[in-house]
Amino acid sequence: MANTYTQIHIQAIFAVQNRQSLIKSDWEEELYRYITGIIQNNGHKVLQINGMPDHIHILFGMRPTQSLADLMKEVKQNSSKWINNKRMVPGRFSWQAGYGAFSYSKIQLPRVIRYIQNQKEHHKMESFQEEYLKLLKVHEVEFDRQFIFQAPK
Repeated sequence: MANTYTQIHIQAIFAVQNRQSLIKSDWEEELYRYITGIIQNNGHKVLQINGMPDHIHILFGMRPTQSLADLMKEVKQNSSKWINNKRMVPGRFSWQAGYGAFSYSKIQLPRVIRYIQNQKEHHKMESFQEEYLKLLKVHEVEFDRQFIFQAPK
């Protein structure tokens, strides 16, 4: 796309189905590398990826060649398939429907990168639900509580 200039930075957050703690520390880095590959193969640039056993954060520079919805669908479908094919969890793995996506300016990136890098420390003080609701409120995203979380099983 000649003469198209953009600077789009997105933090995407999504949870394991029913917020189950299925992402294990012994294979999470491999999962992050796999997801990074999906995003890069679509022409985008991962700046930071990290998470917890029940959810994941990805900060990436997004090119305007693909919709966010299409990218998230591909990331979630392909990573679920990869986890299931490698039998990383007992039973069937899937991500919960939907995701959160928040945009940031370039000047905010170092703070967001540190935030994502420090997920394990951060969640000693705040639950995923509290974190997610706070992000929605800070970014002034309208939401209906009944559609945000499915109860853990």
